[in-house]
Formats: sequence, C-alpha cells, structure tokens
Amino acid sequence: MINNNYAFIDSQNLNLGLSKDIYNNNTKIYSGWKLDNKRFRVYLKDKYKIEKAFVFIGYKSGNQEMYTKLQEFGYICIFKPVLEFKDGTVKGNVDAELVLHAMIEFNNYNKAVIVSGDGDFHCLIEHLINKDKLLKVLAPNKLKYSSLLDKLSTPENDILDFISPLKNKLEYRPKRDYN
Repeated sequence: MINNNYAFIDSQNLNLGLSKDIYNNNTKIYSGWKLDNKRFRVYLKDKYKIEKAFVFIGYKSGNQEMYTKLQEFGYICIFKPVLEFKDGTVKGNVDAELVLHAMIEFNNYNKAVIVSGDGDFHCLIEHLINKDKLLKVLAPNKLKYSSLLDKLSTPENDILDFISPLKNKLEYRPKRDYN
C-alpha cells in the first residue's frame, strides 16, 4: 500500500454514527459505543498508511482538554466556530472545511481516506475517484449511512468500508482503578 496518505475526518459524523443506538420497530438493532481516538489514529496509520489525519471539529470553549488530547494522539485539528442556541443545542457543520482542506492538500498526499457516512461528500469522493486519489471511505456505521456512498462503490474500486464492526478493537475502555 502506498505511503503518504491523508485522512479527512468528519468528527461529528464519526462520533454520532458510532455512539447512537439504532432502533427498528422499537427494537434496538445496534448499541452505540465510544471511539478510542488514540487507537483509531494507530489503526489509520497501520491499516491505511495515514501520515496526516485531519479532524474537522466544531470549536466550543470548555473542550480544550479534548482538543489537546486529539493533537497529542497525532491528529491535526481544523476548528469551526459553533453556534450555540438558547435551548442548549450546538451546531458546527464542518463539511465545507473538510472538502476545502482535501483540495488544498490535494498535491501533498498520494491517496485520501474520507471518514464519514455523509452523502454531502459525494462530489468530493467522486472527484477523488476520478483523479485516482481515493483510497477508502470509512463510514462509521454499516446500519446508517448515505446510500449515495453505495452508488460510488463498485466491486472494481471497493472504496467503502465501515468502522462499527471494529468495536472490539477501537472501543474506548476507561482504565480501571483497582485500589
């Protein structure tokens, strides 16, 4: 596998895609789990030879410790200011930033890995396929992702893969204090 690959990670899509329970007819068909970001960075490096992993994330004061940890784990954080509404909800869509940075960095990487199950990246993924610059699309959850991604994946290019089946390898497990 070619080295010098870059990952472009939609952090909200990744985390919500893994952490939310999924129901079908009031029956839980998927139990959400929390990603171990440190293990995920190692996984990206080992499996896909990712040299640089850009994580696109909304910036909210009070989350500095998390941002620092991500950087310590080897991620390059690209922040977008978030909108905080009176009801407490927060909005920080990073799609445009991810597409822009994938194009800014285009000549600096051999292949790109897009980490998102969002169909809004269809045009970027299609462009990367056409330029032979796409290695893989890693959708967080096999049970909930855009069908537009299926339309781009063919038996010949095999671009689509999923993170949810890797729970045993990538789930965050807090260290237990046995004292």
